[in-house]
Amino acid sequence: MARRSTKTPPPDDFEERILDIDVVDEMQGSFLEYAYSVIYSRALPDARDGMKPVHRRIVYQMNEMGLRPDRGYVKCARVVGEVMGKLHPHGDASIYDALVRMAQPFSMRLPLVDGHGNFGSLGNDDPPAAMRYTECRMADATSLMTESIDENTVDFSPNYDGQEREPVALPAAFPNLLVNGASGIAVGMATNMPPHNLGEVIAAARHLIRHPGADLETLMRYVPGPDLPTGGRIVGLAGIKDAYESGRGTFKIRATVTVENVTARRKGLVVTELPFTVGPEKVIAKIKDLVGAKKLQGIADVKDLTDRVHGLRLVIEIKNGFIPEAVLEQLYKLTPMEESFGINNVALVDGQPLTLGLKELLEVYLDHRFDVVRRRSEFRRGKKSDRLHLVEGLLVALLDIDEVIRLIRSSENSAQAKERLIAHFSLSEVQTQYILDTPLRRLTKFDRIELESERDRLTAEIAELTRILESDAELRKLVSSELAAVAKKFGTDRRTVLLESAGTPVPAESLQVADDPCRVLLSSTGLLARTVTGEPLPEDDGKRAKHDVIVSAVPATARGEVGAVTSAGRLLRLAVIDLPQLPETAAAPNLSGGAQLSEFLSLEADETVVCLTTLDEASPGLALGTLQGVVKRVVPDYPANKDELEVITLKEGDRIVGGAELRTGEEDLVFITSDAQLLRFQAAQVRPQGRPAGGMAGIKLTEGAEVISFTAVDPAADAVVFTAAGSTGALDDSVTTSKLTPFDQYPRKGRATGGVRCQRFLRGEDVLVLAWAGAAPARAAQKNGAPSELPELDPRRDGSGTPPVKPVAALAGPAS
Repeated sequence: MARRSTKTPPPDDFEERILDIDVVDEMQGSFLEYAYSVIYSRALPDARDGMKPVHRRIVYQMNEMGLRPDRGYVKCARVVGEVMGKLHPHGDASIYDALVRMAQPFSMRLPLVDGHGNFGSLGNDDPPAAMRYTECRMADATSLMTESIDENTVDFSPNYDGQEREPVALPAAFPNLLVNGASGIAVGMATNMPPHNLGEVIAAARHLIRHPGADLETLMRYVPGPDLPTGGRIVGLAGIKDAYESGRGTFKIRATVTVENVTARRKGLVVTELPFTVGPEKVIAKIKDLVGAKKLQGIADVKDLTDRVHGLRLVIEIKNGFIPEAVLEQLYKLTPMEESFGINNVALVDGQPLTLGLKELLEVYLDHRFDVVRRRSEFRRGKKSDRLHLVEGLLVALLDIDEVIRLIRSSENSAQAKERLIAHFSLSEVQTQYILDTPLRRLTKFDRIELESERDRLTAEIAELTRILESDAELRKLVSSELAAVAKKFGTDRRTVLLESAGTPVPAESLQVADDPCRVLLSSTGLLARTVTGEPLPEDDGKRAKHDVIVSAVPATARGEVGAVTSAGRLLRLAVIDLPQLPETAAAPNLSGGAQLSEFLSLEADETVVCLTTLDEASPGLALGTLQGVVKRVVPDYPANKDELEVITLKEGDRIVGGAELRTGEEDLVFITSDAQLLRFQAAQVRPQGRPAGGMAGIKLTEGAEVISFTAVDPAADAVVFTAAGSTGALDDSVTTSKLTPFDQYPRKGRATGGVRCQRFLRGEDVLVLAWAGAAPARAAQKNGAPSELPELDPRRDGSGTPPVKPVAALAGPAS
């Protein structure tokens, strides 16, 4: 090797040493050091708090700057400067990019930065403004990441120049890595993790706390799949299970699209949710390129009607003569409206990059959380013990305050006073110094009472902390309760719908899901969904939520079919596997995660779905009641090669007002008319008929009256009857009075008779506008699905009603 020249000659005693180093060894060693630095210090998140160093430093520094949610915003440039100068020795661009992402609600499921200004748009179509223009502060949830960080809960290490200290991991009161996901490219490895629903992840973590040996199948009942900030629909769940098991897997994300009449003569595809990280500009550009290259036909125009009020709305107009659903399939195939997401759960565990499954990710987080809570409890116990020590010393002095004052006054100096107090009262040096520093005004009788109260409180708190530290069960219980509080405060409904398949024909042998029993549900607002199991939905704890009134529920299997009976007398087939699946953690029987009927069925303008039915030929049949008082029991003969069947021949002007699949054939059929007549008779009185038949007389109607409700009720069950009265010509929801009556107050009558009166009209009332009979407890909802209250039970079958508290648009019994 050539000798290096110097400008100044070496000293006389200088001994020259030349080392021969193989360039391969030098390159290998240097590259490994560089690779480890990239992996550990830049690109991969820590499995404990789910953060890369830059994100952790931003959150920690914002906490140190006091930028809490209740404080004012500050310029992002100020935060970036503080982070770069104190903790992150890299360029300001990388820091600001990380800060921007933490403020984007379409990138993070639970944003950690509250941004003020232009922080970019979905797909980065509109890049964020420069840091000198934007402002930021900590989001509400960010305090959970740094909570109790000053209580010795985590280790600290020196910063890059040794002048500051930074945490090696944040306390992280929620599983940030799973909730917000992560992405990064290191040397020889990468990570790509999707966001999840906070409530679902915490539910799984709490289950794992109670049952450390839980298997993946059980955990996936709580976390069925990712929950992306932009919503959308995940198609195919096999890849998700692979990722949860091995840490690697792939799934497809589809845009949420509905077919609507966008103009008077044209239909269109309205996109309201796009796949994760895909923006509307990217979709529009791709569609225009495909149309220009004549690779996509049927597109008339594309409009981006997105705004801050209504959110994403991309309207794709379809030319006349083209089927919108067929064009949509081509869009899924050729444009970013369907994207693949490759899960690669690589994270740092004890400084080592590992590929982790769902259970491993939860276990690493919980171990970290147990350590944080344990260290926090030890710190708090130490602080309270120190304070108790001082309080006990001061109480000793107060018991003989005259002697304390005498000893102090007779001492030559403070050192002698301290020694004499220690010797006389057997106090520690710390207690004695505290007594000497306490002003005389703190030595009153009232202060003594306060000190005794404080001593008792500190003793109880120390005992509680000791109990937690000495019992692993208590520690786990505390962590679980804290996680539950986080879920209650910050949990939100699922945004992403999980679908087993895209609805296209798939060979049975390649189907990944088992044909397990489930239940198909229809809510009063027209939402369809299926449950995880075939068991009836459990009743909740009394809390009500939107879309929890289930007007029809039928048993099915995941790959089976059910029928939807419409008011026009049609039965339309529904593939169960295409329906969104409700997670097992969903509040029963809330259907917020369902999808609208219009996504699966094409109905006429005045046609509605009255009930769902199984296609089982062994069932007792389907009972139908019409507007003109006709009743029919349909023989369950449904050809498998037809997607649309006629189940009754209706007379002109007639339509079906209600229907129900009979479970035993022993049910009572109930008609309620607009003139407040109720007829109850046994289903056995109605002879089953073939599908083309027109039925038989069900109830005898008076002139001008019509049927407004038809249901089937189990006579052995606890049931009720709801009626709501109004006046002719008033609005549909203009209810004057309503009444709830026990079902057993109404006697059985013969079929084709007039029944008995079920509500007495008051002055100004002459018609029933709403009625229902069914199993208790009854649930009521408004038009938008919001819960509504029912009146108190009135034992009088023909009594008058009471004014309603809230409007009622639909009722149903338990979703069984």
